[in-house]
Amino acid sequence: MTPGPDDLPEDRAPDRSDDIAIAPVGPDRPPADDDGSHRGAFGEFGGRSDGFIERTFRVKILLVGVTLPPAHEDDTEAGLDELELLVDTAGADVVGRVVQRRARPEPATYIGKGKVEELKELAEAVDCDTVVFDDELSPAQQANLERALKRTAIDRTAVILDIFAQNASSQEGKAQVELAMHRYRLPRLRGRGGSLSQQAGGAGGGLGARRGPGETQLEVDRRRVLRRVHKLEADLREVARHRDTQRKARQRSRSGHVALVGYTNAGKSSLLNRIAEADVHVEDRLFATLDATTRRLELPGGEAVLATDTVGFIRKLPHQLVEAFRSTLDVAAEADLLVHVVDAASPDPEGQIAAVREVLEKIGAAEVPELLCFNKRDRSQEWKRLVERHPGAVAASAVTGEGTDDLLAAVAERLRALTTSYRLLVPFARGDVLAEIHREGEVVAEEAGTDGMVVTARLDAAGAARLAPFIAPAPGP
Repeated sequence: MTPGPDDLPEDRAPDRSDDIAIAPVGPDRPPADDDGSHRGAFGEFGGRSDGFIERTFRVKILLVGVTLPPAHEDDTEAGLDELELLVDTAGADVVGRVVQRRARPEPATYIGKGKVEELKELAEAVDCDTVVFDDELSPAQQANLERALKRTAIDRTAVILDIFAQNASSQEGKAQVELAMHRYRLPRLRGRGGSLSQQAGGAGGGLGARRGPGETQLEVDRRRVLRRVHKLEADLREVARHRDTQRKARQRSRSGHVALVGYTNAGKSSLLNRIAEADVHVEDRLFATLDATTRRLELPGGEAVLATDTVGFIRKLPHQLVEAFRSTLDVAAEADLLVHVVDAASPDPEGQIAAVREVLEKIGAAEVPELLCFNKRDRSQEWKRLVERHPGAVAASAVTGEGTDDLLAAVAERLRALTTSYRLLVPFARGDVLAEIHREGEVVAEEAGTDGMVVTARLDAAGAARLAPFIAPAPGP
């Protein structure tokens, strides 16, 4: 993503010769020691794209998985099954897969030399364009593989970033994705056609004083990308400050806050639409939701809380995305309760639960109370066994509405468990205090006494502190 003229200092006119030359996937030039026939999404037959997978045609993809201790072959196959779904979501076709068991990754090519030759032969046989590894490749491994295979080599991280780039719609979401992609691409900057290895010394380079003596085009590209990264980071810090202001406003209003979290495509947005009569965008694809959406939710006891839909998680979620989406993911860490939505019809719901909890721990939300909700109960009877295995969990269907009443009741009960019941004595003339009690907590009972209104209400610690002068001792036996 090349910065435009508006990103340059005011005293500099835009100069296209100073554009960032980013190799979006890997080296976008013929390897130095071959015949120039590099094949791939961004190779000789590919076009230009802001993502990592070309979509002017359906790219043919080969998948590669490596089983490392203590994992088993079944784990590798499950990872490749999910990677195939990711590739399909990104707009490409999987034409085969290769699996290898190793004690440790090969430093130069991740897989062994013999397996590289086998992979090259298979790639030529199926006429694939790109090879995708289920584990993250280092820049050196990526370059070595592309040189050996004469095809683009990318990893799971690049595919996920590509999908995020497709789905980002809000200004914040686009900035977060762009930042993550720049952080991923920065160590992978390489020139095209050898142009970036040439030095530009002063006027001889055509850019005058813009480059120091001996500064290469690659160094200029790196400097420009870093400048863009710093600008995006500053913009997102400003967004984080706005979110902090909103969070403090919610705390002052004493409204409960529930965050819907879960694996991607578990049905979080559909469930929010069902229980809160919301209109959140819903699509049966991975990572359809990237922006946090908050709606007012009415609970059975009459109290209202705020419910927020969040971005879905996945195994091996790229750390670049976790860092870039920090301000959005903090919604989960600041919630009073997490409704952990799980796809009951998934082949591996337990694995998805573990993956989500791992991400929650990374973002500091592991200590937030959690309510498991097994969604899509209309598509599988497996939910019955899952609910038995996880005491306190509920099952629902966002499509039919089955179980949503149980879900709302469980949310209300969990939120009440975070409060304490108090008996308050309010003088008849203090209607303002009665109104404040209703705002601060949940009124359980209210009756007229001899000296004023006797109110039983559930309050959190902050509400109890504000109403301390009116808290009365519990009546004796």
